[in-house]
Amino acid sequence: MTFKKIVVPVLLLLCQMILAQNDSVYQLEEVVITDHQLKEFSNSQSVQQLSDSTIRRNQPSLSSLLQYNSTIYFKENGRGMVSSASFRGTTAQQTAVLWNGININSVFNGQTDFNTINARDFSTVAVRAGGGSVIYGSSAIGGSIHLNNELSFTPQFTNEVKLDYGSFNTLGASYRMVAAYRKFSLNINLNRNSSDNDYEYPGYEVKNENGQYYNTSFNGVFGYRLNDRNTLKLYSYLYDDSRNFSGTIAAPSRSKYKNFNARNMLEWVGTYGKFKSTLKAAELTEDYKYYDNAQLEMHTAGKVHTYIGRYDLSYQATGKILVNGILDYTENHGRGTDINPAIRNTWSGSLLMKHQLTEKIGYEAGVRTEKNNVYNSPFLFSFGAKYNLTKFYILKLNASRNYRTPTFNDLYWRGSGNPNLQPETSYQAELGNEIRVGGVTLTITGYYINLTNMLQWTPGVSLWTPQNLRKANTYGVESIVNWEKEVGQSKFSVNGTYAYTRSNEIDDPNQLIYVPYHKATASVAYNYKIISAYYRHLFNGEVFTTSDNSSKLDAYNVSDIGGEVKLLKGFTIGFQVLNVWDAAYQNVTLRPLPGRNYNTYINFKF
Repeated sequence: MTFKKIVVPVLLLLCQMILAQNDSVYQLEEVVITDHQLKEFSNSQSVQQLSDSTIRRNQPSLSSLLQYNSTIYFKENGRGMVSSASFRGTTAQQTAVLWNGININSVFNGQTDFNTINARDFSTVAVRAGGGSVIYGSSAIGGSIHLNNELSFTPQFTNEVKLDYGSFNTLGASYRMVAAYRKFSLNINLNRNSSDNDYEYPGYEVKNENGQYYNTSFNGVFGYRLNDRNTLKLYSYLYDDSRNFSGTIAAPSRSKYKNFNARNMLEWVGTYGKFKSTLKAAELTEDYKYYDNAQLEMHTAGKVHTYIGRYDLSYQATGKILVNGILDYTENHGRGTDINPAIRNTWSGSLLMKHQLTEKIGYEAGVRTEKNNVYNSPFLFSFGAKYNLTKFYILKLNASRNYRTPTFNDLYWRGSGNPNLQPETSYQAELGNEIRVGGVTLTITGYYINLTNMLQWTPGVSLWTPQNLRKANTYGVESIVNWEKEVGQSKFSVNGTYAYTRSNEIDDPNQLIYVPYHKATASVAYNYKIISAYYRHLFNGEVFTTSDNSSKLDAYNVSDIGGEVKLLKGFTIGFQVLNVWDAAYQNVTLRPLPGRNYNTYINFKF
């Protein structure tokens, strides 16, 4: 089926909605957000919004931002290398990453490499804990990461340039422009980062000799108001990088990986009285080349084109009831050196409802059904409730069924793929507590996840093949605390997170590999007039590196400090000391991360 055939039926649905509209005039909001469901259907779950100042103070990669500011655990094969997430003890493939509401996990391996996403390309970054497959589809089991670009139609024209230089000849340059005037709005982000990345392994007389990298990204969003009811938006995100893969302490590496991602989406938003209609048409390209020897031209490669048509219609039935229906079609065309050419298409339909039952009690529910040409998709559901017991205490409850689809590698790897695989599924429940007292916001959430049909590659007669074999239970507690206080011209802020995670296969008491029992982060910031300073700390508990728990990596503590001064109007200079206590640590065995290193930057707004 061609992309044209996908979009035309949805356009017809939209036309019917336009013809049925009433004549009342609805004024669009000044700020337009594309991920409508994140705002409206996440009231019973924990959603952590990371501020723009937090994003700017971190290193560019999304991995660095979330490592220090969320409960998610990351495995990094060295600085700037492959980085994968473990959210609530689940695997990297069970954490969904959404770009303006569209799932962008790799079709090949089912996960996102968080070092291939520049957090500065986005207006907001949000972390939504817990299941979300009813809305967001595959992989939203442990949680989801939301990368959104907001548009404002308030007249303005601003520019921002940031230049970084740090240890290991690390260079960074970013440019942001926001332009808007009544009917149009334009946001542009350009980023370039590179590094020799030749740090010395702490405690070893060995350097990281094959870790150099560069990446370039472009993120553009354009919005145009056709009238008071209709807005068109065009999103475009391009990312190109080249990384020489670092070796280990025991073995050097000569390999290199080149990656190119293109994501383009056209969105039409219409508001007609009590109805809000959103049509999305997107094309995503994932293209990689792997060189076993960076000095040679010989390589393996893979490429996937993904076409998405999505229609979203919400109806404000009453002041207290919101109903939302979603129709989605996704088509993947993939091929590669080691991947048999294949086409996968998926139809899905979701129905969501939110009801504010009383002033203090509200609930939300959803169901999703799906049709796929490769495997049998499960029926999904979600239910959540929120109860404002007092002015300072909120109780939240959520339960859901979620899933993850087999990847192209699982299904079509030449000689080893298994076309008979079924999706992984999970049942999960959580209970959340939110307390707000005297400028302090504290959330404590307990959760339980039961996973079945987990995919595992096992040795066959001559090759490894994937099978639906594993079952696992995961449970734990997460906590997030925030505090802000202004005293005269001084402003203090404190933020922290803590996660306790227990994850094991059923009938096996051993903790799953690379899942820490404990992870905690803390940051303290102070601002006074033109001066600001901050300190942040990361604690990762020990992790096991073998399934029988006989080998492990020790717990570690890493801290950063930084400060900045506004010298002139719009001009800021800053300095950071990363790993200030020069800790020697690894979060993947035999792959040390850098000791103490430095970064300085200037930021100019005009």
